[in-house]
Amino acid sequence: MSTAPPPAWSSLRGFLFDVDGTLYDQQALRLLMGLEWARFALGHARPALKVGRAIVAFRRVREELRARGRPAASLEELQYTEAARRAGMDEARMRAVVDEWIFNRPLRHLRRCRRRGVDELFGFLRERGLAVGVVSDYPSRAKLLALGLAEHVCLTVCATDHEVNAFKPHPGGLAHACRTLGLHPQAVLYVGDRPDVDAAGAAALGMPCVILGRRGGTVGGVPFFASSSFHELRSTLGG
Repeated sequence: MSTAPPPAWSSLRGFLFDVDGTLYDQQALRLLMGLEWARFALGHARPALKVGRAIVAFRRVREELRARGRPAASLEELQYTEAARRAGMDEARMRAVVDEWIFNRPLRHLRRCRRRGVDELFGFLRERGLAVGVVSDYPSRAKLLALGLAEHVCLTVCATDHEVNAFKPHPGGLAHACRTLGLHPQAVLYVGDRPDVDAAGAAALGMPCVILGRRGGTVGGVPFFASSSFHELRSTLGG
């Protein structure tokens, strides 16, 4: 764990988790999806190129929208309209590509990419009556089912939900989750994988944050903590 003073574990009443890159190994998943795209390209070269161009445009647009905070327009619509424009295709086709290649095809690979110890940690938390939720920039319910974790999770919040309408590090999603759970942010621990996104969003609310697989540090002058694995985090909490 980080050398910074740890949060008061006994005062925590809820745990929120990021999904992509946190609950599963995102690099492993992207490798598997790259192989799947390559197999598709062998027999469908031109469609595969269009799929690749659409995915790149969609991801870039979402990262750019991240910097805009909470836009006046619907974030769910903006991500598709702008990505479709850049990729040179209509919005319906962009939505179809994203549904297939970002939301649906990866589901079959998620279980083998799941982080070790995450199911034990989730069970440990629920056994102790602690709220467990997820706050993600992508819809997460289908992913939780594929990961075998859905039964432990009482709340799912997505950045494109109309109550949030902002990608992290905007704290809107975390704040909405805390309101829904009826918990103060300081009584909730957020677990993620990106200091610039997850730790920054938590810091804006004064919420303690653990970043997996990295060293502890500060963001905006607020310390975040680090854990090498879910096994280590579970051991720390149990101690």
